[in-house]
Amino acid sequence: MIRLQNVTYLVRDLDDAIRFFSTGLGFTVRQDETFVGGWRRVVVGPAKGGTGFVLAVSDVDTVGYQAGGDVAFFLETDDFTAAYDRLVAAGARFREPPRREPYGTVAVFEDPTCMPWDLIEPPTTAPVE
Repeated sequence: MIRLQNVTYLVRDLDDAIRFFSTGLGFTVRQDETFVGGWRRVVVGPAKGGTGFVLAVSDVDTVGYQAGGDVAFFLETDDFTAAYDRLVAAGARFREPPRREPYGTVAVFEDPTCMPWDLIEPPTTAPVE
C-alpha cells in the first residue's frame, strides 16, 4: 500500500506559517530541526495523523498560488463554527459566507499567503436525492 506522507507547502516565513498552522488549523509541529548549513526542516500536520506539510521558504511569486489560484486543500471538520472562528482569529480571510451544499457546509478561505482552502463540514445524514 502507498500513502501520501507529506506535501511541500511554500511559505515566506517559517515562524509565521507555524503560528497559522498551529493556531488556525490546530496542527501540531511534527518536526522542527536545523541542519548543518542552517537549513531548517519544519513539518506540520493534523494532531491525530494523516498527511503533513513540509514548510518550505520561498520568495518566488508562486507562494500562495501553488494551485494557480484554485483551491488545492480541502479541510474537513466536525464543528464548522468552531473551526471558522479559530481560522478568523488566526488571520484567515473568508472569500464568502458559509453555504450549504449537498456535500455539507462549506466556505473558501485564504491563509496568510493568500492560498485558497475549502473548509467543509460533511452533513450528518445522507443527502436527500
